[in-house]
Amino acid sequence: MNINKSIILALCTCCLFLSCSNDDSEEGYVPKMRGYFKIDLPPHEYQLLKEKHPYQFEYSKYADVTNDTTGLVGDHWINVSYKDFDADIQLTYKVPKNKKEYLQIVDEHIKLTNKHQVRAYSIEEIQITNPKGKKYFVYELVGDVPSPFQFYATDTTKNFIRGALYFKTSQKNDSLAPVIEYIKEDVVHMLNTLEWRKN
Repeated sequence: MNINKSIILALCTCCLFLSCSNDDSEEGYVPKMRGYFKIDLPPHEYQLLKEKHPYQFEYSKYADVTNDTTGLVGDHWINVSYKDFDADIQLTYKVPKNKKEYLQIVDEHIKLTNKHQVRAYSIEEIQITNPKGKKYFVYELVGDVPSPFQFYATDTTKNFIRGALYFKTSQKNDSLAPVIEYIKEDVVHMLNTLEWRKN
């Protein structure tokens, strides 16, 4: 009787070892790569800003323009909101009274951008001249920062507009990369069509 139990135990042990295999790969178990939500991006289409502001540009047909209602709001501060992406381009507008004030406004913009240095791997400044000869500056921030793309445009005398892209989501910026690139293209179009209205 004891011999039968020993044989059965030996057979079970052999079956257990034989059932373990290394077929997943030559190295052993390989974890699956992390997946992200699929994001459907519509084709780029634009419309002219109709609201009465000292500036005018074309913005995405998939976005809405709303007045900024945060605490320290200035005249002609607006949000270009992408509801489908939980994203806002926040636009602030200022009128420098003189050269000194203009330089202070630019300095304030640079300080606001540099506040992201704690979480940004890099901040790249690019100066661009649009087809109408107007200059603007864009800042690309790499890393998990609240605002991965910022910009400003000015005529250095009467008009200064600053913009920053913000997401109202907890998703990491690497998973939002397709949406960031999509909205960046819209921002470049916005800046390329920017016009200052005469007072």
